[in-house]
Amino acid sequence: MDLLLNDLSIHEQFHDVSSFHQALERLMKMRAVAEQFNRKIHCNCSLRNTKPMSNMVIEKAIGQLPESKRRLVMLWLTNGPFWDAPEQRKHSEDDLLECVDQNDQVVTNTAIGEAAFRELSDLPCGIVSIKPSDWESSSVKVAYRDGNGQSGNQFIDIKNFLDSNTWESSLKQEKLPIRSWDDLKEIAFNDDLKETALNRFNRLTFARDCFEPLDKLPFAKCSAEKLVELLYILNKLANERDKDNAQSVEEKQIEINHFTGDKAWFSDSSETEKQRYREKLTFPHPEDTNHKLFCPYHGKERHLQLRLHFYPWPIRPGEPVYVVYIGPKLTKR
Repeated sequence: MDLLLNDLSIHEQFHDVSSFHQALERLMKMRAVAEQFNRKIHCNCSLRNTKPMSNMVIEKAIGQLPESKRRLVMLWLTNGPFWDAPEQRKHSEDDLLECVDQNDQVVTNTAIGEAAFRELSDLPCGIVSIKPSDWESSSVKVAYRDGNGQSGNQFIDIKNFLDSNTWESSLKQEKLPIRSWDDLKEIAFNDDLKETALNRFNRLTFARDCFEPLDKLPFAKCSAEKLVELLYILNKLANERDKDNAQSVEEKQIEINHFTGDKAWFSDSSETEKQRYREKLTFPHPEDTNHKLFCPYHGKERHLQLRLHFYPWPIRPGEPVYVVYIGPKLTKR
C-alpha cells in the first residue's frame, strides 16, 4: 500500500508552535514505523509552504526544532518522496474528485484526490493525517465524477491513518517488500500469505513450476513488484466476475484500466504469434496431466520483458484461473 500525507489536514488549526511540534512528532513517528517496513510516506512538493498556523509556514515552524529533528524533517520536505512528482502522479487537473464526507469538497490536486484515483486504478493507497485536524475519521469517502458532474457510481473509501499503532498494525498484515524471486513464490504458495490484505490471490491457481523461468534471471525489485500488481489485478477481476452474470461497474473499470488500449497491462498475443509460437504458448494443465492449455493471453512487465500467461480468457465465473508461466517473453523473434 502506498501512503500519502494528507495535505488538507494542515489547515492553520494550530494556535502555537509547541502544539504543532507535538503533532509533527506523531507524524515523524509514523514515518519511522513505515521505514521499518521498507515503506515511504509521500508528501507533496510544496508542503514546506503550507501553514499550520495563520502567521507561519511549516519551514519556519520547524526552524525552532532541535537541530537533529529539524534536519530530518527538512530532508523529507526537500527530497520527498513526492506523490505529485511528474513520474509519480496518477490523476490530472481534469479529474473531478470530491470528498463526500466534507460536503463534496473538491479534492483534485490534493493527496486525497491522488489516493482516491490510485485506489480507483486498483493501486492500493491510503492517507495519513495530522492530528488534531478536521480529518480524524478512520476512512475518507471520495466520489469520482465525470465532466458533467455525475458520479457514475464510482465511490472510493480511503483508509486514513492517525497514529503509529494503527499504521503499524496495518503494515503487519502485509507481506514485507519482495527481496528475491523466492519471496514472490512464497506469496503464491504460502497459504498464510495469501490471506494478507494486499496479497490475497484466492482465485488464482498456480502451476508448481510457473515461477521456474525466473530462477535464471537477476532479481529486479521493480519487476517483482509489477508481477504482484498483475496478479492482484487478475485476482480482483476474477472475484468481480464471480459476483453476477451481468458485468459490474467495478469489473468494467478494471477492464478499461488494464485490459484495453496500447499500454494495457494485459493483452492477447497476435494471430501471427499464435501460429508461430503455438507450441511455446501451450502449457501442461496444472490439475490434469492428460490435458494441455493454450494460453496466448498474458500480463506484461516491461523492465525485464517478463510475461505472465494464464488461462482462460475471458475469465469464467466460478472457474479456476490458472497461472501457468511467469518469465521472459516467449514470442521473441
